Amino acid sequence: MKQQLFELVTAISSGCMSDEEIERVADEAAQAYADQDAFLAANPDINYDDDFPIPLGEWVVVGSLPETVLFQADTYQELFQQVVDSFGPTVNFVLKSKQLAKVEPLKALNRIQVQLSSLYPEKGGYVLVDFSEPLDDELQCVLVYKSDLERVMELAVDVGIYAAPAYEALKAAMEESEND
Repeated sequence: MKQQLFELVTAISSGCMSDEEIERVADEAAQAYADQDAFLAANPDINYDDDFPIPLGEWVVVGSLPETVLFQADTYQELFQQVVDSFGPTVNFVLKSKQLAKVEPLKALNRIQVQLSSLYPEKGGYVLVDFSEPLDDELQCVLVYKSDLERVMELAVDVGIYAAPAYEALKAAMEESEND
């Protein structure tokens, strides 16, 4: 499992984390998945309890991702601003976060996805991916190169962490609620 976790974190970090950081996260998460009680005993500073909706190993992964990798927000405007900030001032975005202020969620997400698809064309652009179960925010996403998306989805299934392309997931959820 450690190798799968290493590959997953490598793919979702898109170069924002060093191999040493990724190795540490994968190692700790694998230990937490393998023996939760032993991991908690060895790490008494960990603030985790059984009421959390995700397993300890997943919690270790999510909690170890820097804010340049894991984006957490309550609105798409806030989420997009975090994404823009993560790229720094050298990357020019046509879409501005304030343009998402009064836009319905599916349209906002579509606009974000169109903007992200145009970045890094050598890798097919980026895809905004819902990642894990949000604990404190409405939205929790990572960016994945389109060329890595299929493998990221496979790895997420293998290690048991929820991941889905955000636009497609919201579109499917909205269609499902219309049919109910």
